[in-house]
Amino acid sequence: MPEKPSLLIVNNFHADTIAKLDARYETHHLWLLSETEKRGLIDRLEGSCEAAATASWVCDEIVYELDSLRVLSCFGVGVDGIDFERTAAAGIAVTNTPDVLNDAVADLAIALILATTRDIVNADRFVRAGEWLKGPLPFGAGLAGRTLGILGLGRIGSAIVRRAEPFGLRFAYHNRRRKDDVSFPYFESARELAENSDILLNMLPGGPETFGLVDLEVLDALGPEGIFINVGRGSSVNESALVQALRHGLIAGAGLDVYANEPNVPAELLTMDNVVLLPHIGSATVETRAAMGNLVVDNLDSWFSAHRLLTEVSGN
Repeated sequence: MPEKPSLLIVNNFHADTIAKLDARYETHHLWLLSETEKRGLIDRLEGSCEAAATASWVCDEIVYELDSLRVLSCFGVGVDGIDFERTAAAGIAVTNTPDVLNDAVADLAIALILATTRDIVNADRFVRAGEWLKGPLPFGAGLAGRTLGILGLGRIGSAIVRRAEPFGLRFAYHNRRRKDDVSFPYFESARELAENSDILLNMLPGGPETFGLVDLEVLDALGPEGIFINVGRGSSVNESALVQALRHGLIAGAGLDVYANEPNVPAELLTMDNVVLLPHIGSATVETRAAMGNLVVDNLDSWFSAHRLLTEVSGN
């Protein structure tokens, strides 16, 4: 039998995918090793290993020291855990897993919009605590005629629009550049978008360009009846500003699936009734994670068989 190609697996990102990789390749599990053992492994793999698999949101920097590395196959669509300056300098191609998670994340965004506007989580607590026996729950807010402002309108944002249209929502967006194929209003800044939205949905990727972009000015522009939803990246939000906006009524509420320092959530948010907090489950369905894993494997298979990649991504 021909010798299996060598593959460095950087972290424990998805057990089923790692099992598939273990069956296909001669794998080396970096995350199980001490720092000294990691160094020894990198030295031993030099010249014989040209591919690695990793989570897209975090990657051990020691992999960039493997001079023979040519491909980094990432599980996830957001690649803010990858140092693209180092991959570019070293000639390492990077892949991610786009599109296959669009539906799952879009579904969750709609769930958060409904949960916050209709106060669903508090309504559940209200019934369980016997409060309904004392009187009705305060009214929530409807969606028809309200404007959903999308901060970062890409593939997932477009999937959200398709789901939200039947609710009677209107739409607006802000991107770095206006999209020629979008008919609803475009605003030049995040603040202007917030000022013209009832619900502000953050779909921004991570990275230095978006770090803390949703700040107190943006949230204040959203207004005291506004709702903020985040299924993009936690690093694009100034969480101290978000806490302040929620505490002082600058916005009405928030629905969050992502945070700046996961799995740590600001303690102040944990005590607030006007926030719905989820543990970064946007793509966390069995079907979606399997599809993401299959794309990691397919990228590697394509590289080893034809030196082609299916979903190469740059840091730009």
